Amino acid sequence: MSKKNKPTTAKKLEPAIKKQATQAPKRNFSLADFKGQAILLAIICFVFYANSFSNNYALDDELVITNNEYVQKGFEGIPEILTTDAYENYAKQLNSKNTLSGGRYRPLSLVTFAIEQQIFGQSASDAQAATTKQKPADTHLAHTQHVVNVLLYIIAVILLLYFLRTIVFSNQPIIAFLATLIFAIHPIHTEVVANIKSRDEILSLLFICTTFIYAWKYKETNKLKHLIIALCSFFLALLSKEYGLMLIILIPLMFYLFKQNTATTSIKATIPYLAIAVLYLFIRFSIVPLNAAGDNTELMNNPYLLATGSQKLATIIATQFNYIKLLFWPSPLSSDYSYNQIPYVSFSNPMVWLSIIVYGALIILLFRFLKNRHVVAFAIAFYLLNWVLISNLFFNIGATMGERLIFHASVGFAIAIAWLLYLVYEKINIASRKQIGIATLIIMVVLCGFKTISRNADWKDNISLYTKDIQTAPNSTALNANMGTNYAMLSDMPENASNKDAYIRQAITYWTKAISIYPGHVSSYVNRASAYMRLGQFDSAKRDLDSAKKYNPAFPTLHSIYITCYLKSGLKNYNREHNYTDAATDLEKGLKEDPNNAAMWFYLGSSYANLKQYDKSLQALANAKKLSPNDVPLDKLIDSVKRLSGNNKVYY
Repeated sequence: MSKKNKPTTAKKLEPAIKKQATQAPKRNFSLADFKGQAILLAIICFVFYANSFSNNYALDDELVITNNEYVQKGFEGIPEILTTDAYENYAKQLNSKNTLSGGRYRPLSLVTFAIEQQIFGQSASDAQAATTKQKPADTHLAHTQHVVNVLLYIIAVILLLYFLRTIVFSNQPIIAFLATLIFAIHPIHTEVVANIKSRDEILSLLFICTTFIYAWKYKETNKLKHLIIALCSFFLALLSKEYGLMLIILIPLMFYLFKQNTATTSIKATIPYLAIAVLYLFIRFSIVPLNAAGDNTELMNNPYLLATGSQKLATIIATQFNYIKLLFWPSPLSSDYSYNQIPYVSFSNPMVWLSIIVYGALIILLFRFLKNRHVVAFAIAFYLLNWVLISNLFFNIGATMGERLIFHASVGFAIAIAWLLYLVYEKINIASRKQIGIATLIIMVVLCGFKTISRNADWKDNISLYTKDIQTAPNSTALNANMGTNYAMLSDMPENASNKDAYIRQAITYWTKAISIYPGHVSSYVNRASAYMRLGQFDSAKRDLDSAKKYNPAFPTLHSIYITCYLKSGLKNYNREHNYTDAATDLEKGLKEDPNNAAMWFYLGSSYANLKQYDKSLQALANAKKLSPNDVPLDKLIDSVKRLSGNNKVYY
């Protein structure tokens, strides 16, 4: 090639060389990348919770969805959801005030349920029929809502990852991934994801993470749109659940620890969020006053009602160690820890002092790490601030404890454990440490996956859930009562027709256990009375109804069951046993509950006629005539009694 041609060749190659130089090298899938970590976490969450898609409604789903008339109205019910207590509709069905201390204003999840009802649910007439037990609940909608719960959980996990990578572990993406992984796979979260009602927990964390992210972005960019997104996310977090209030402390702590701002600068940056918190509290207390429920005298919603002052404090303190235990070893799990699964204890119980030592150590560590602006300070603060809201130490939450309640606090646990595990990993000075680390993660994921997937199956429906959990919490009043309901439902299934009475007797056994644990459990008396009636044991049913009336005369269904019991008992004595004296006694008691029952007046008149007490008979039949003026058999009976008594007096 001549020298003359060389420059021409070089010029031809020059654009290609420049293009190659400007192109970034292609990278393979890497766990160090946000995208790679997010995809892997989404896949893991999907695999862990996919078997919940076919689950039906369970536990409190009936309370907030299927029996909530505002949710069942779809779009039309949203204004009522936004302007009432979350459990106002439930309380109305119980003929009572709000049954939970302080009330509950958590409309956002209920709004999503109403939207799903409108788009995917039954027609209004079918929904009403399901609410009144005329038809089964909409299982297709339940499956859809389970899918939505899992998708929202995946979004929350990815936002948590972004928050941890961008802010908390900005230079350590592997620790951020590890912390998010620990949170995502933890089996204690099965109640939150597999129970549709607990969507409020997921939405709360989702918007809390979004608030953190955009509060940070606004601090970095000073762009108004980032502040608007942060404030809107904060307000939505508050509408999901009260945990959002802790951001008033956690946001300045974030700036102080990770942006190295001064304490004063960090607090000043929180002023816009404080304004949103004040607005929320104004709305909240305007709709649901703090004393909405007044003094709660129902043990099932005030678990320390029967405890002395020192017992209450000691039991509350001891119970807090259960959360620590379940975070480190999430087994066994239970949907219920109500009275008396966690019995009252005194300060002589070693668990009280163990709990004091553990939480005291956490507080000391918080201030030590805070002094050095260490990430563990944020982890401990995140745990303690969210935990204090559900601890019963400052607010009566209406329950002893619950696995769903530790959902937010477990983020702090995950951050601290991830940091600790990585610290240990870094100190392993052997050639195979990478293989050991990967193997440890795989084992952890497999074990948690096995526990989570099997626990999701327990949440299939109430029968499955309560049958499993009664083994874990045999001394729970609520679970024993619910097991009784399970067996009553099984007795009504066509395939169990041949064993119907056996199922009813088993139901009675569980209701009897519930009453033995808590003698004031009215619903167990009422349900057991209904079961006795089905077996024809009316004397036992009457005793239970009298007990229920003593504890709560306004209990829903008590009035109607009372009437039914005395009517059926009276008819049994009248028709089968021809015991007219007892028949008259039963019917008179029934008429005290329902003086406008024409059938009872008719049979009371017939009973007195057979007892030859004709005046009483004619008076009773006259009352029946007033209520049923066109009843031909009644007219004939009146004429017969008049002939027998020789009494032609008109009683009506």
